[in-house]
Amino acid sequence: MSAKMALELFIAGKYLKAKRKEGFISLITFLSVAGVAVGVMALVVVIAVMSGAETDFRKRILGLEPHILIMNYSGKFDTYSHILTELDQREQIRGASPILFAQAMIRSSHSFSGVMIRGIDPEKGFSLVKGFNTEQLKKVLCKGTKNGDLPGIILGQELANSVGVIKGDKVILMSPHGFISPMGHIPSMKRFVVTDTFDSGMYEYDSALAYVNLKEAQRLSGVKDKISAIGIWIDDVFNVKPVKNSLSDILSNPFYLRDWMEVNKSLFSALKLEKTAMFIILTLIILVAAFNIASALIMMVMEKTKEIAVLKAMGATNKTIRRIFILKGMIIGLSGTFIGTISGVGICFILKKYDFIQLPDAYPFSTLPVQLECFDVLIIAVSAIIICFFSTLYPSYKASKMDPVEALRYG
Repeated sequence: MSAKMALELFIAGKYLKAKRKEGFISLITFLSVAGVAVGVMALVVVIAVMSGAETDFRKRILGLEPHILIMNYSGKFDTYSHILTELDQREQIRGASPILFAQAMIRSSHSFSGVMIRGIDPEKGFSLVKGFNTEQLKKVLCKGTKNGDLPGIILGQELANSVGVIKGDKVILMSPHGFISPMGHIPSMKRFVVTDTFDSGMYEYDSALAYVNLKEAQRLSGVKDKISAIGIWIDDVFNVKPVKNSLSDILSNPFYLRDWMEVNKSLFSALKLEKTAMFIILTLIILVAAFNIASALIMMVMEKTKEIAVLKAMGATNKTIRRIFILKGMIIGLSGTFIGTISGVGICFILKKYDFIQLPDAYPFSTLPVQLECFDVLIIAVSAIIICFFSTLYPSYKASKMDPVEALRYG
């Protein structure tokens, strides 16, 4: 640090220490620091909660959905064995499995409801049912395929509650596919036993989704060996676009690809928009604090008229005077930003470690999801400092343009 810069910093620091008759200016300075600190703290906490919500939603969705879907424009298709063979040879692909989507009605002895059926291969659909591995899927979905017992079905927990069944109860699935009889159209029906339930934490899935063996779903839907899609899982979910593009060489019309970002585009776009809106709204708190900084500096210029004139008479340039007041304002801004950042990060760690804020059942998570990202904290801190810097420009300009002769005469 040069001697000139050290002098400017020293004078700026002296101006921060208000005399007794300048107590009001000291109060404004304190409120300015507090305002910046509160704004930065609120921004850090809210953005961390929004990031945590986005991450939580992504984990829940990817616990039930493949990362990439191979689908056919004509609907269901049966020529897919060569595609599975090719996919198994790709290093970036962790697994692939056929899936059949179907709509049905589920009926128990107590109630009935609409249900979305997913027929999956228990040996390959390892990531399609949250909380189940391959061995567990084989155990609960391969039931009845060899010994003549009823086939198994896995229900969402909310769906099981709505139709009043528990593990071990029997249900009937009725598919729109059926046959024509003298009595009219009769839907296809099949009995299943509830072998387990799953709880993804997302009501839309838990209240309407059921898993059965792929073969049983094909029989119920009357599509023989056809499937609706091939699900693909990769190691890096954020690298899905390049992997998706690399599969174009083995797929041609009428096949097409959809990744998890496209399927859930509306949800993640809404979360991103909400995060941006919260950033803009809470930045206004920092902006209000910046006006306080400008007010404090303007009043300081008015109070220090004689001192500024003396400095100019001693040879201080306009640039030096301008720097003194910019440094004073930046000390306030940096202090508030530092306190706010430390406070915000501290609150985030407390919220993450201690679950003392419980959310209502309407939310997919029971406590506030907090994920602190260094880049977000850096953006918030830099934005606060830039706003504070701009608030110092006008007062410092006015101070530098002061005429020392006039100031000494009327000061």
